[in-house]
Amino acid sequence: MTPDELSARLASGLLSFPVTHFKDDLSFDEAAYREHLAWLGRHEVGGLFAAGGTGEFFSLTQAEVERVVAVAVDAAPAGVPVLAPSGHGTATAVQLVRSAELAGSAGILLFPPYLTEADEEGLAAHVAAVCRATALGVIVYNRANARYSTATLERLAAEHPNFVGFKDGVGDLEQMTRVRARLGGRLLCIGGLPTAELYALPYHALGVETYSSAIFNFLPEFALAFHRAVRGGDTAAVTGMLNDFVLPYVELRDRRRGYAVSIVKAGLRAAGRPAGPVRPPLVDLTGEEQDRLSALIGRVSA
Repeated sequence: MTPDELSARLASGLLSFPVTHFKDDLSFDEAAYREHLAWLGRHEVGGLFAAGGTGEFFSLTQAEVERVVAVAVDAAPAGVPVLAPSGHGTATAVQLVRSAELAGSAGILLFPPYLTEADEEGLAAHVAAVCRATALGVIVYNRANARYSTATLERLAAEHPNFVGFKDGVGDLEQMTRVRARLGGRLLCIGGLPTAELYALPYHALGVETYSSAIFNFLPEFALAFHRAVRGGDTAAVTGMLNDFVLPYVELRDRRRGYAVSIVKAGLRAAGRPAGPVRPPLVDLTGEEQDRLSALIGRVSA
């Protein structure tokens, strides 16, 4: 799949960020992960992002990331593109990109550099090094200490044909408006805030047609119906689904830092498809919170 083909495929539908399954001892549960990816792939999905933010990329070793990506490529149904993560320092990011390409990944999601703040020139050099290291399509994740100006994005797009996407995890509408106006014909723009359904309508108005759905992990039919309603301009249906599920779900999510990932694994537990615990530094939902989420999912499923 060429970078342009990847961009077109991802733009066609909802994007899934699978959790990474762990056993009780926090080791990777490959068998459960394989089964989960096969199940997700039976639903309509634009692409699977292995070991991403919802997949606890930040808690995996480099060897684990490479293994999770290789398993995802092998387990995903034919025709469903699997994108791999890259991040940390530039040297590590380049190594991850090269291993992802060897594993058969269709593209790369580049996370912010680890810990340190960086000047725009440094960020541009970081992205450029990753783009030069692979023929795969590269999507940058605009979040935390990696916020890209329109000028930097324009320069990277002009210099690197395989730089194909901008995933926003900040929620700055002015920035997104500038990116869409200046680069909408060149870069695929993806809504990537935690629980992206909250922002789907305003982003759709800006021309951002696709987003990453963590909810897809445990309620794929609901997530797809929500996405169809957004794309179809059915504001009444979207508002109903926000009130019925998304807003009370977000109230639980906001109880503790890091729950944006923890609540997804709790959702899988509630749906009868357990993925194990989260790894530290994250914490799992309390028993009372798990019960509330289970009741909420049960109402929506019914």
